[in-house]
Amino acid sequence: MSDPKDFVAGVDSDQRRSPTRVVFVTRRTSAQVKVTQEDQVQTFPEVLFRAALAIELLAISLVVFSLFFNAPLEGIADPTHTPNPAKAPWYFLGLQELLHYFPPVVAGVLVPALLIIALIVIPYFNINIEANGLFLKDRTRRVRWFYLAAAGMLLFLLLFHVYVAAAPTAIVALGMIVAANSTPDSPSRLRRYLALKPLAYWIMTWFLFELIVLTAVGTWFRGPGWSWVWPWRS
Repeated sequence: MSDPKDFVAGVDSDQRRSPTRVVFVTRRTSAQVKVTQEDQVQTFPEVLFRAALAIELLAISLVVFSLFFNAPLEGIADPTHTPNPAKAPWYFLGLQELLHYFPPVVAGVLVPALLIIALIVIPYFNINIEANGLFLKDRTRRVRWFYLAAAGMLLFLLLFHVYVAAAPTAIVALGMIVAANSTPDSPSRLRRYLALKPLAYWIMTWFLFELIVLTAVGTWFRGPGWSWVWPWRS
């Protein structure tokens, strides 16, 4: 049995440098593993426990919800009558909305393929990313690249008249501008919050915002012939 004094509680993110410590990895760093073969194996049982608990709570919530509300099903399909508009399930309405603006190859093939490829490739760039604010380091260069990327994205969407996607992009870009002009010592809590957010936060926020807006437009604002209609008018 090893000496209990060999194990010391501390805060660190390098397992190789302190292999005999009980290390508390802070939420602003990720655990670093710089060797391929080692005696220690990193585990995160509390994360697995939280994921299992979330799955169970979600399953129970769905069962309880289904007991009180019926599924929004339509009548029996009639092969002699095609509904107008023919809408996809809600989880595909975002892509169907993009099909209204872009060719089918772009909206139905290239965009989903690029998203899947990005999800596969991005984790291999750097597995030890520190969750620092995007504009806290090398601010001038990063702000310059941000303005170029945001302007290019907005110009592309406006040229194709994709206003429903341009609006969320502009809102997220506005939040990033506020973050670029803020510091962790700003007097406003919101500005401090935005200044500490990394690039992954902004990408995920933009993606979810676009998904929600496109799905909402396809659900409530599209009528016969996929024309624009207001939901409060018949």
